[in-house]
Amino acid sequence: MAQLSDDCFAFGAALLPVDAAVAELRARLAPVTGVEQVPLHAAVGRILAEDLVAPVDLPPFANSAVDGYALRHADLAPGAETVLPVGGRVPAGGALGRPIRPGEAIRIFTGAPMPEGADTVMMQEDAVLLPDGRVRLPAGLKRGANARAAGEDVRAGAVALPAGRLLRPQDVGMAAALGRDTLTVRTRLRVALFSTGDELAPPGAPLPALKVYDSNRFTLHAALTRLGCVVTDLGILPDSRAAVAEALAAAAPAHDLLLTSGGVSTGEEDHVKAAVEAAGSLFFWRLAIKPGRPVALGQVGGTAFAGLPGNPVAVVVTFVHIVRPLALLLAGGAAPPPLRFPVRAAFRYRKKAGRREYVRASLAAGADGAPEARNFPREGAGLLSSLVETDGLVELGETTTTLAPGETVAFLPFSELL
Repeated sequence: MAQLSDDCFAFGAALLPVDAAVAELRARLAPVTGVEQVPLHAAVGRILAEDLVAPVDLPPFANSAVDGYALRHADLAPGAETVLPVGGRVPAGGALGRPIRPGEAIRIFTGAPMPEGADTVMMQEDAVLLPDGRVRLPAGLKRGANARAAGEDVRAGAVALPAGRLLRPQDVGMAAALGRDTLTVRTRLRVALFSTGDELAPPGAPLPALKVYDSNRFTLHAALTRLGCVVTDLGILPDSRAAVAEALAAAAPAHDLLLTSGGVSTGEEDHVKAAVEAAGSLFFWRLAIKPGRPVALGQVGGTAFAGLPGNPVAVVVTFVHIVRPLALLLAGGAAPPPLRFPVRAAFRYRKKAGRREYVRASLAAGADGAPEARNFPREGAGLLSSLVETDGLVELGETTTTLAPGETVAFLPFSELL
């Protein structure tokens, strides 16, 4: 099944806004993965294939949220202390076995079912048990305090987890609370990953002269793994059109996505564009984004292809905005946009109109305690230290041309992006 078609990405030579690029991905892409059942302990990091509909109320019965005393609110004296006899005891997993009587309190523990007729629980820390077995309750307790209603968390028949959710630990806990020990998830997206460039050397051996260690492949491998992908590391490809075309064609049948970094610009030694065109179809995007801009999308033998720029910071920015939603959508995920948090800028900045720019920044408390973003002192797209020593990206929109200290900006933490 071809994921991309010729009219999907034929936008011409104009710079393409990031939001338009993502909108095209959402409109055009369909999942290519199958489904399978996995046990709960293997479900985290997988994409839920179907809505999880609650078969029961959660909680299934009214219960106490604290250790204390269950009672009828109507038995409390308004504006004064109330003393009630303690007429029974209900542990978690037990039951009183009868309705609560008017004018009595029932000793109850966290998670224990509320006696029929009881509507309120006084915390044990606020009550005083008297020597004669009665309990003194202070004034001011609101009706329904510390009592959980049946179904107040999730109602039977409600969608507790939507299809497309990249499952987190708390999602797995929700499934368990609803009685599920397996979930139907998407099979993992299979990604073939290459780096390109004669200047690259693999880490783990002495660095040859005039070479640099390949870092992009390892950044991308880690980011894809966090998305639940199965990544095949196919190493470094030379700057050779024939070698790149052969490697891509060989990898395509066994993978759902081919991903490269480097070689997607228009220089004489940028061979990826020609290689993909020789092995399949290529649609070249010039994104209105900095750092980044050149991103190649296409297909080889019906398998989706994405080619990212070679600079490490540009790789991260284009991965976040193009490859992340591309991979999630192909894998059947919802691909929500990254969260943006408003913070105060602590730096001055100038940029061109018409493109979106991302400034690497750290968060720190300002003089008033409010969070403020402080930019990394250098801007080069090849500076890995700018990613390691910062907390995320400040996003400056297409219409912004200047930024002054004190203005509010959108901050995207790396924890939301990678």
